[in-house]
Amino acid sequence: PGCRNNTKQKNLLLAAGHNLEEKSLLTEPWKPENLRLFFGDLPINLWFNPSAPRIKSGEVIPDNLNEEQALELMIADPLLIRRPLIHVDGVFRVGFDPEKIDAWIGLNPDKPVTEDLETCPRSHEEKSCTSDN
Repeated sequence: PGCRNNTKQKNLLLAAGHNLEEKSLLTEPWKPENLRLFFGDLPINLWFNPSAPRIKSGEVIPDNLNEEQALELMIADPLLIRRPLIHVDGVFRVGFDPEKIDAWIGLNPDKPVTEDLETCPRSHEEKSCTSDN
């Protein structure tokens, strides 16, 4: 929601010829079984958005959670969900590693993407990304 890097991610996908069906993490009616699909065999701590205020403050410590607790927290507070969530032809993934995305569905960038497109470039003190919408 309102994330600078999300805009860059979308632009890369669009430039590569992909069609996007965008949904808001904040308004999507998440169910544990639907959200769980995106995480595959990733460790629980990689399901979380490390830039979420509750993660940065230490209020939520993903390493201390089991699967059920993690999903419950993310459904209650979608800002905790790592993004983007990508679903293509029955395959679900989370996160945006340009090399992995390119190998999976193709990005074909003119030049290799070297910047981190997952970590929020804003400091914790700046206004929330949700106020950009």
